[in-house]
Amino acid sequence: MAEAPEPELLRDPESYARLLEHVRAAVLAGLPGPRSPRSVVSASWDRSLAAHVDPDEGEAPFVYDVDVLTALREAHPLAPVLPVLRQMLVSIADDAEHVMIVTDAEGLILWREGAANQLVRADRVGLSEGTRWSESAIGTNAMGTTLATGEPVQIYSAEHLVRRYHTWTCAAAPVRDPETGVLLGSIDVSGPLRTVHPAMLSLVTATAQLAEGQLRAQLAVRDERLRRANMPHLEALRGRPGALLSAGGRVLAAQACLLPATVDVRRGGGTVALPDGRIATMEPLAEGYLLRLRATGSSGGGHRPRLRLEYLAEGAGMTTVDGRDVPFTLRHAEILTLLTLHPNGLSAERLALQLYGETGNPVTVRAEIHRLRSQLGATVVQTRPYRLAAEVDADFVQARAALRSSSPADVMRVFRGPLLPESEAPAIREERETLTAQVRQVALNSTDPAVLWSFWETPCGVDDFEVLDALLKTLPPADPRRAAVAGHRARLR
Repeated sequence: MAEAPEPELLRDPESYARLLEHVRAAVLAGLPGPRSPRSVVSASWDRSLAAHVDPDEGEAPFVYDVDVLTALREAHPLAPVLPVLRQMLVSIADDAEHVMIVTDAEGLILWREGAANQLVRADRVGLSEGTRWSESAIGTNAMGTTLATGEPVQIYSAEHLVRRYHTWTCAAAPVRDPETGVLLGSIDVSGPLRTVHPAMLSLVTATAQLAEGQLRAQLAVRDERLRRANMPHLEALRGRPGALLSAGGRVLAAQACLLPATVDVRRGGGTVALPDGRIATMEPLAEGYLLRLRATGSSGGGHRPRLRLEYLAEGAGMTTVDGRDVPFTLRHAEILTLLTLHPNGLSAERLALQLYGETGNPVTVRAEIHRLRSQLGATVVQTRPYRLAAEVDADFVQARAALRSSSPADVMRVFRGPLLPESEAPAIREERETLTAQVRQVALNSTDPAVLWSFWETPCGVDDFEVLDALLKTLPPADPRRAAVAGHRARLR
């Protein structure tokens, strides 16, 4: 969890900056100070000093010129999401006299954008493309520290170890590869001291999460292409337990078995032992693997699976089985949603009515259930009536519960968007509209701008004029989020 700067920063930024100067001087001299630095800052100072960074004369090293940098940008995984970053941060950075920066995992600045006068000011301190801003290179700073800790961080004034950056404030958040979890780089917004604002850390963090969502969507497209290309190999097993794996061992599709999210494929094929002791064989394909599993023990020894349904999002959402992402069609996501909302089960006739309306055919439902049972296993989706025999953790159920007993802030922490927004199933549409209307009213009734902002960030609220007007009414004039709201409202007009 990100550790925010102290409240004194917001009450009196200039006095707080002077206090930090005294704190830094005492720590470097090994003397008692007026107070202790924040723990995230103290740990960063220790790492930076251990790397022999000079607190008084340190300077960000220039690593690559423009020719090499161009090639690095083109090959970097964050290049495809740069338009999203620009859309979210550059206009706000311009208004707030900040610069937006994107680094790689080693702290190398790959991209930097902002108002011309701020870019000139940044050049004076080496805050430019081609320089490295890791902690080991230049000491405590938001980019380097977020890469070192893997957490969002805001660094203010003399919290920077190197003196020449004491007139700057910066906020950064890490971005990870959705497939491997590996750190790809950081997103940062930096500017002069007078522009410090607590919302900047939230904005940068939300933008990093949005970038990861874009990367996840691109990965899903690649996975779908690989699944379609290799599905004939899985179908050739004729219902026997097996799975398609990516080249890295992620399970892309499975039938008649439950598997971990990833299988160890380092040996490149042959026999592998799964964590629960089952034995499988892997056959290398042109891209990825076909895993064959003996039918005995495929149920996982009586293990009661745990389903995690994250359907308050774009598309068909995300479904995990015991922590493993499972690719489901929209129709199967609809069925899982309805069975979750009716834990005692539904008959084929009732399920057909809720999925298709009066024209629904129970025969079609039975065929879909058969396919779903082949993917999840007969012990998970049971019949007579159709019901889920699993531990189900669903975000839309959590949102329902939060509306009954939680604060508006807690409701917004759960609600990330409409339930299966692409679904036209009558029962799903009714549940979606009811849930969205209730959450929207909670947001509009709240006087907390953070609650309204959270709802505005969802697809339900982004183009809602009443929500936009409420935000403009509650956000202070100096809040950088206000400029983003006003600009979006003007574009809608």
